[in-house]
Amino acid sequence: MLRNRTYGRTHRKRGTRKRPGKARIGISRQLRFAKLGQTQTGRTSVARYDKAMKFVAALFCISAIQLHAEIHEFTLRQTIERAIKGNPEIKMVRYDELRAAENVQQLRDPFSPKLVVGSGLAWSSGMPLSIAGSAPAVLMAQAVQTFYNRPLSFQVAAARETARAAGFDTAARRDQTVFEVATLHLAAARAARIASLIRQQLESLNNIASAVRARVQEGRELPIEARAADFRSAQAKQRLRAIEAEAGQNETALALALGFPPEDRVHPVDQDLPKLDLPSSENEAATEATDNSKALRRLEATLQSKQLEANSAKAARYPKIELVSQYALAAKFNNYEDFFRKFQRHNGQVGMSFQVPLFAGAAAKSQLTSAELEMSRLRVEINATRDRISADARRSFQNYQTALAARDVARMDLDITRERLSVALAQFEEGRTPLRQVEELRSAEAEKWLAFYDAQATSDRAELEMLRQTGTIMAALQ
Repeated sequence: MLRNRTYGRTHRKRGTRKRPGKARIGISRQLRFAKLGQTQTGRTSVARYDKAMKFVAALFCISAIQLHAEIHEFTLRQTIERAIKGNPEIKMVRYDELRAAENVQQLRDPFSPKLVVGSGLAWSSGMPLSIAGSAPAVLMAQAVQTFYNRPLSFQVAAARETARAAGFDTAARRDQTVFEVATLHLAAARAARIASLIRQQLESLNNIASAVRARVQEGRELPIEARAADFRSAQAKQRLRAIEAEAGQNETALALALGFPPEDRVHPVDQDLPKLDLPSSENEAATEATDNSKALRRLEATLQSKQLEANSAKAARYPKIELVSQYALAAKFNNYEDFFRKFQRHNGQVGMSFQVPLFAGAAAKSQLTSAELEMSRLRVEINATRDRISADARRSFQNYQTALAARDVARMDLDITRERLSVALAQFEEGRTPLRQVEELRSAEAEKWLAFYDAQATSDRAELEMLRQTGTIMAALQ
């Protein structure tokens, strides 16, 4: 009690009415809040550190991808040469062609001599028995070769025709790939040209917008005209972004078609399509298309293969002849002297094996019927394919003529606009034409250039399509 009164007197002397318990509680709360603030600050620092590390890792990954990515610059001829060597689809059909050629070698195997060396070593008790169909011998050798087998000969010939058809498949796939790669090359080059033109047009539109805003501030134009000028500039920017994205996609697709990794790009060297030798009429185009069609040649080779399969089924009754030779080194412990008059250590024979089928069975007849049905179907397909190819060639020639006329019209329109721009520039130097009109004509010239490039791209594609239809695209572009 005395201590409390003493403390109370001392506390009152200091002029405060707060009890000591509350002061101590306030100090402890401040310390606790300070520690909590330090903890929260530490957590915030850790979170910022984690975000920074993630950002650095992302930058590192992007830098690594950019280091591995490459930009290849190819002309049209270099692009086609690379596509023939590195295109994945051409490689796949080429493997099919090689596999068909190896199938021919497998079927020809019986006509090649084969030598087998082995042993029939055994100990005999009593009469010597056979070991794997032959008498016991220390050393055995056997040579076999098919001398005459008419069904197998027809099968080998049919396999050769199948391999030839696979070769036509490879050639057709190569022509299609060359067409696609050349189209991508020209499309990427067109996108680069258009992007350059749009940048020039955007510069002119920005100048027009600045002039219009100045006239609006002077009170000589309505405010809506400034908004319209800004809209045209924004529209040009959006078109530029779209054409740049299209150019990037074309370059990536071209890189994939040439066998490069997906992060690479192929930048085409800007050049026009070389002058090509094209048919002069629809009839000439249709004739060249049917004469050079790989699809028709493939179907005809397949038809010949089925004819040879039918001949093989018909030849099932023919005899089969094989050349056979054998050698055996005999031993006395096989009791040959006890059961035969004379023992001879070295034994051999050379001869021919004949097989004459008397009843061929139903398999040969079923094979013949199936081959004849397939031949009938192939004849119908050949006629339909020939008519389709002729019609496609005529349509390609017409499309090329139409695209050529559209390109000429676009060129004339461009020339007129350029001449008007030249006149406006001359008048601007004399002070008779405002800058806004000159910039508008420059923007119009860029639009005409875009239209001309579009017409030229359509004409080039129609030209390539006609070359593909006539089967001369490889000879024309290489």
